[in-house]
Amino acid sequence: MKKAEKGRKISGGGLVLRGIIIIFLALILVVGGYVIYLQSNYYRIEDHAVLEVENNGENVLKTGDTYSVVTYNIGFGAYGPDYSFFMDTGEMKDGTKTSGKYGKAMSLESVETHTEGALGVIEDLDADFYLLQEVDVDADRSYHVNQKDFIKTAMAGYASVFANNFHSAYLFYPFSDPHGAVQAGLLNFSRYQISEAERRSYPVDNSFITKFTDLDRCFAQMRLPVEGGQELVLINSHMSAYDEGGTIRAQQLELLNSVMSEEYAKGNYVIVGGDFNHAMGEAVAEGFPSEQKFPAWVAVLTEDDLADGVGIVRAENELEVPTCRGADIVYTKGVNYTTVVDGFLVTDNVRATAENVDTDFAYSDHNPVKLQFELIK
Repeated sequence: MKKAEKGRKISGGGLVLRGIIIIFLALILVVGGYVIYLQSNYYRIEDHAVLEVENNGENVLKTGDTYSVVTYNIGFGAYGPDYSFFMDTGEMKDGTKTSGKYGKAMSLESVETHTEGALGVIEDLDADFYLLQEVDVDADRSYHVNQKDFIKTAMAGYASVFANNFHSAYLFYPFSDPHGAVQAGLLNFSRYQISEAERRSYPVDNSFITKFTDLDRCFAQMRLPVEGGQELVLINSHMSAYDEGGTIRAQQLELLNSVMSEEYAKGNYVIVGGDFNHAMGEAVAEGFPSEQKFPAWVAVLTEDDLADGVGIVRAENELEVPTCRGADIVYTKGVNYTTVVDGFLVTDNVRATAENVDTDFAYSDHNPVKLQFELIK
């Protein structure tokens, strides 16, 4: 009896060990297969890709007239005040670590509400040009709401240009609320004729994990004829966000500077708007009340970082209205870290003033910025 019992115990232990080995091997196969799936679906869009101009107009810009342009990161319709994003982390001033919760929007209804709200803000600003970021075409994170088509339908009187800057396979993270597959990009509108548009590829972090989770960063470059033979080069830029130390952003800024310098040397006008993911000057880096510590992801952009003849347009209310909030916690005014990362760079042949538009982050983790400008003869 004792020998039989001992044999059964050994046999039972062997089955448990065998089961553990099988589970471990199955896990390796699943993870390995998923990595192969991600790698096989990974690609970068080529530099200098031609962008289609839809519904192009005939009106041509003139020197001496006043125009307006708005930049707005609509946050794929997810970022209401009660939303936090899983990739965002921070720290309260008392030392408490913070981390966002969600991988996708909280619901289909929230995406529709925030997209409609952002569109309402856009329409009320009544600008000649719009530079929008984080506009989804078909994405699990936004419940497959086609924000591009929705906004384009409402902006039927404008020419439009779209540049894809996020095309990912299914991202099965966070496990509790996967981000999913994404097709999204930069959406641009113009009341004036666009003669040419192209997509310029930014340098990106190609490390093994980051390349699958970050965007295919780029800027959309549009050429608009100006009476007299010059051109306005209008650029919608969205630089890297999760880049501690700012190494990749420095490379991206180098490319952007080279383009601005080249166009300015030709005698063209250059306006760059967008989400720079830099604090737009020392004053706004820590210029707003907050109960959080200064975050590691914030790099500061100053005039010294820009090409000769290019400057940052300071909003008249830049120390009153931030344009971006930390999304590691839900939004409470005066609690979240806030700064100005959205705005405009212009060459010195453009006379311009800017205003940060206060939506109190009702529809996105960003506020819009509106620029009034004049092309100097």
